[in-house]
Amino acid sequence: MNSPDLRVVDLIDESRLTLLDLAPEAARERLFEDDPDAVLGIRGSFALMARRGEQIRLARSLDRPMRYFLAKEPQGPMLVVAERIDEIASFLAAEGYEHQFHPSYTRMVPAHHVVHLRLVGCPDPNPTYHRFFDPPRGVLPADPAAIGESYVAALHEEVRAWLETVPEEEPLGVLFSGGSDSGLVLLSLYRSLVESGRSPSRLKAFVLAVDGGGHDLGQAREFLRRLDLEMLLEVVEVPEAAVDPLAAVETIEDYKPLDVECAAVQIALLGALRERYPDWRHLADGDGGDENFKDYPVEENPELTIRSVVSNRMLYQEGWGVDCIKHSLTYSGGLSRGCARTAAPLRRFGFAGFSPHMRPAVVAVAEAAPWDELTRGSTERLYQLKGEIAAAGCRAVLGLGLPVFPKRRFQEGAVPESLFAQRFGGSPERYRQHFLELYGATHA
Repeated sequence: MNSPDLRVVDLIDESRLTLLDLAPEAARERLFEDDPDAVLGIRGSFALMARRGEQIRLARSLDRPMRYFLAKEPQGPMLVVAERIDEIASFLAAEGYEHQFHPSYTRMVPAHHVVHLRLVGCPDPNPTYHRFFDPPRGVLPADPAAIGESYVAALHEEVRAWLETVPEEEPLGVLFSGGSDSGLVLLSLYRSLVESGRSPSRLKAFVLAVDGGGHDLGQAREFLRRLDLEMLLEVVEVPEAAVDPLAAVETIEDYKPLDVECAAVQIALLGALRERYPDWRHLADGDGGDENFKDYPVEENPELTIRSVVSNRMLYQEGWGVDCIKHSLTYSGGLSRGCARTAAPLRRFGFAGFSPHMRPAVVAVAEAAPWDELTRGSTERLYQLKGEIAAAGCRAVLGLGLPVFPKRRFQEGAVPESLFAQRFGGSPERYRQHFLELYGATHA
């Protein structure tokens, strides 16, 4: 069945798109171009749907989720596109189709791909995925200093481009832990403001302290002290009750334990910020830096080895990929799925977020590093590289010394160790069960 009467419902709020140099309609037209560079050239944060007759195209940037659902109407299939699962569920209920809904029937658009769909009736044909971002791998010299200079130069360019989209009278915040990822973003913003003759007084480094704070508070203070930038620091203190993992499950619509933990502390921080600053809008963060630098403990995941980490294209950004058996149709993989841990809390509290680490130009530099040659099979060497690369690039591009501290996840640094197990202990299965209960579902 091919009918113009078949409905396509786009629930994505166009006002939330942050396109740097294209109007939304012009960006949508690019989804039908055969040249992958046309879509790669859509700069900014986006989730886009375009239609030509029965042909549908969907694409998004790495930093935001985008989901779709095919429902059945008497005249044929209806496509519903949204950022959130609950938006799809609510729309179907309002149309009288709630009996067709199950959360596992939603599909996530994988980042870095254009999804091709055809509205042709029952059964619905499988989507096809067309990659628009395929950076060359391992083409940079095995020199941490050269890699760092390229990485921070690309990051700094993205920061400057984003800064031009923010009205000069509006304040800027960085969700800051004192780590390398958020540290590079903070220093790049600071340098961009100074270079452009704008006052850095509009910039704040927000540090979360739950129940007195964890390691991040002291680390952040020391980071800024070494650079004589202590005036940027603002501590955001919250009680332990503000960290609610089940509320995080509801916000991110996912149940992976590490993402739930991260989102729970994000929600605590953003909720307190919104209460303190009712009109604040723009927040930057370091999300994606760990993925780019492959800076996760390999030994914590029994499915991974250092060989799989350094040999698979964008493994931490995309998971195993859309063509692999590990790929879920409900969710994308890697950060492509995990982006909700930051994007959903930001949206919940009305903030506009930004991380230069998630922009393709920056990811491309990370992919160009010869990780196999740099590590030579050593996880210890892998864990050392991030600090070396980031610090060298910061000196070369920003002219600033980047303090480097031991790796620590955000949720572990913001919460005292004694409290962490209390808030997040127990079986992770409870997160999955809570997710299913939100929709009265029994399986996923």
